[in-house]
Amino acid sequence: MLHLNVKNETSRLKAVVLGTAQSNGPTPALEEAYDPKSLEHIKAGTYPVEADMITEMEALNAVFQKYDVEVYRPEIINDYNQIFSRDIGFVIDDVFIKANILPDRERELDAIQYIIDKMDPAKVVRPPEEVHIEGGDVILWNDHIFIGTYKGSDYKDFITARTNMHGVNYIKQLFPNKTVKEFDLVKSRIEARDNALHLDCCFQPVGKDKGVIYKSGFREEADYLYLVDLFGKDNLFHIEREEMYHMMSNFFSIDDNVVVIEKDFTRLKNWLLERGFTVEEVPYAEIAKQEGLLRCSTLPLIRE
Repeated sequence: MLHLNVKNETSRLKAVVLGTAQSNGPTPALEEAYDPKSLEHIKAGTYPVEADMITEMEALNAVFQKYDVEVYRPEIINDYNQIFSRDIGFVIDDVFIKANILPDRERELDAIQYIIDKMDPAKVVRPPEEVHIEGGDVILWNDHIFIGTYKGSDYKDFITARTNMHGVNYIKQLFPNKTVKEFDLVKSRIEARDNALHLDCCFQPVGKDKGVIYKSGFREEADYLYLVDLFGKDNLFHIEREEMYHMMSNFFSIDDNVVVIEKDFTRLKNWLLERGFTVEEVPYAEIAKQEGLLRCSTLPLIRE
């Protein structure tokens, strides 16, 4: 039996689902792109190839092995993208919540069913059909749950709008003793530099009291100021538009003092080192071309 436990983003990691790039399939057609960054690279002929992405994911896996983390991988679906395990489900406290994902991706849940079978069935839930929510939009901070959403009346027209207010309200009902705060995110179908696909594309906590944030990822300044007030401006590392585009806030914490980042994020690395963090660097720039990075490809199951 897997005894699930995830209360925040930074406590010592014990077990995780890491996606896979094996049998990733051919470069998608333009009309198959789920996000503007993938679309950009398909058009440019620079979409990542399977061998490079496998190498990147195995570098992350090696870091997990170094820290004695139990790593689960999805069963392989032939010619199918299974990199971003964060989209398909997430754990809050001891509950596994299956995401209502884009219909085309339902098979990704089937590919981790063998892991779900190890969980207490009473602790596995599936939201009702009208609830849209993905793990990249759900960030845990002990008694707080931060959720990225999109409140525009044109929500249904945006494939990049992944979590709706039904999703926010569902989490509020499921965890009535938590402070659940939604954040209205900037979305774009055509310009990746102006598209916060998920909340972790523009904000993520690190350590016990710090965070990385992109102010312009929030449609309402009040949402940004909420986090400034909560964490303190001096505890927040502010990233710029181009850094957001390269997914700088999409790192992954193994412990409250150990952070895995993309190897080219020098400015973030220096900020972390100055504050006493151990920084593990991995190459992940090819995977980033699909508008996802380290947090997107991991689904924590157990933290201390």
